[in-house]
Amino acid sequence: MKTLVQKIYIEPHNSFAFRLYRTPDFETNWHIHEEFELILITEGSGTVMIGDYVGDYFAGDLYFIAANLPHWFRKSDAKMIGAAKVMHAKPDLFNDFLQQFPEMKNIQSLLLKKDAVRIEKKLKTDIINLLAQIESQKGFQRLLPLFQILNGLGNSKNLILLTQDFISLNNNINPFIEKIIDYSFKHFLEPITLAQVSSVLEMSVPNFCRFFKRNIKKSYFNFLQELRIGHACKLLNSTKKPILEICYESGYNSWAHFSKQFKQVKSTTPSMYRKQFEGNN
Repeated sequence: MKTLVQKIYIEPHNSFAFRLYRTPDFETNWHIHEEFELILITEGSGTVMIGDYVGDYFAGDLYFIAANLPHWFRKSDAKMIGAAKVMHAKPDLFNDFLQQFPEMKNIQSLLLKKDAVRIEKKLKTDIINLLAQIESQKGFQRLLPLFQILNGLGNSKNLILLTQDFISLNNNINPFIEKIIDYSFKHFLEPITLAQVSSVLEMSVPNFCRFFKRNIKKSYFNFLQELRIGHACKLLNSTKKPILEICYESGYNSWAHFSKQFKQVKSTTPSMYRKQFEGNN
């Protein structure tokens, strides 16, 4: 898997891009771009990876991703429809303008950060409404909701920090890490040993463990655990399969092990997690 340097096209008469993406254009390989991104998932679910964060996403989720932060939204089912509303802008776009207004210092601070966040609660509702305004407006009329969005992000505490000050070597993911990530996405539902995964890079187990943790900031088994629990969450949310069956279909051969790891990642039990979505299915 190679990191794609994506070029975002912004029309000459606009200062930022706002587009609707739907299958097959919704899903892009592991990529990076110089613009920050605000993405609202409107259809589909799957696994999101941003920097060193791995988790599950669902329709209605809203993310802010800093510039030059590699990311990937991968559908849980190739036949599923995936769709999103996406806004892109360069973080230095308003530098000179913002410096003239002390009231906008929070926006400057936001655009200088290297973070990715998931937006929650009232701020999410507000931003979804503002994105609808941007979608329906043209020219100057789109700037006011844009500044309202950035101001809200700069001031709000309704944010879940996903990755903080993530820095990859030479602003790109190490190609050996790319190879391991690709291998893991293809095999995470199978039994995987450290000997197997380290052999992919032709490393010894101790060298591989040090290498992976230095680059991804977590152990390989913690990374693998997040992939498996994310898969389990999608099954709990989108199917009525028995939880024990989901345990085995998510790469676990022990209920006790699955239950313990699920609670570590989600701070709740699988049954309580499912109840959160029962009214939506």
